[in-house]
Amino acid sequence: MKAVQVQEAGGDFKVVDLDIPSPSEHEVLIKVEACGICHSDNFVKEGTFPGLEYPRVPGHEVVGTIEKLGSEVSRWMEGQRVGVGWHGGHCFTCDPCRRGQFINCENAKICGISYDGGYSEYMVAPEEAIASIPDELTSEEAAPLLCAGITVYNAMRNSNIKAGDVVAVQGIGGLGHLAVQYACRMGMKTVALSHSSEKKKLAEELGAHHFINTKEEDAVEKLQKLGGAKLIVATAPHADAISSVIDGLGVDGEIVCIGATPDNLEVSPMQLIMGRKAISGWPSGTAIDSEDTLNFSALTNTAPMIETFSLDDVEEAFNKMMNNEARFRVVLKP
Repeated sequence: MKAVQVQEAGGDFKVVDLDIPSPSEHEVLIKVEACGICHSDNFVKEGTFPGLEYPRVPGHEVVGTIEKLGSEVSRWMEGQRVGVGWHGGHCFTCDPCRRGQFINCENAKICGISYDGGYSEYMVAPEEAIASIPDELTSEEAAPLLCAGITVYNAMRNSNIKAGDVVAVQGIGGLGHLAVQYACRMGMKTVALSHSSEKKKLAEELGAHHFINTKEEDAVEKLQKLGGAKLIVATAPHADAISSVIDGLGVDGEIVCIGATPDNLEVSPMQLIMGRKAISGWPSGTAIDSEDTLNFSALTNTAPMIETFSLDDVEEAFNKMMNNEARFRVVLKP
């Protein structure tokens, strides 16, 4: 089978020919139809994830059909269309798993990091990492929803928002263009925040009721005129931009950070105390969370904007994603 490997930290992508893997008793073999490229795939390219072993096939936004079942797998069927996201399996025995908090498993696996992922024609994955794909979504549409989509949707649905609340989306990119759609379709008064007026038309087409150019307008003032944001979904990984809109929260408002950045936010306790405001983060989710995300997306006609490439063009595709030149997600098709 054809696959794309990273053979050492900082190495180039190599298109190689590998044997089709065989599933163990609790795994399934998937014939890959589409695999999204995520910024987190750079962990594999550069070797910055702890414990990473090489060679490794990246990819954790995988959609395909089940080719073969492990001997102990009964939940799934051959020929079924399924997906695998960032959460690639759990141990069931650590304390978080015993409490049902599988996303916090102390021995969690990550698809494309702990084992070979979806930059390939075939891959194997643990049965607990598998999510069913609704017929209404194409494989290319579904793939980015298994990381970008679930991260946004799961964070929003686990907040305290209710229909009619003001929800602001900071950054209209790979995560943000999905967040605007989800917020609108959840019944929120949706506000798009961007430093570029070029995103205004797109944001409105995606469902935003209001657009604020943070470079030219006072975003805090504008949000407060709308009643203050119940939720600000921080999708762009820029700590200064996130810090600058904290005072745009209303009473009991929350900023949920899903755009990963190592930089520190600047906030004073007084900013949070007055108005009972909060800042939180949210990881992606488990396979059942992926199914919820996919089903809601199918129900509401929510889909990512994608560009597709072949495995042979992986270098071009990866660079386009890493350089933020894609509109807005990149998908490989074996």
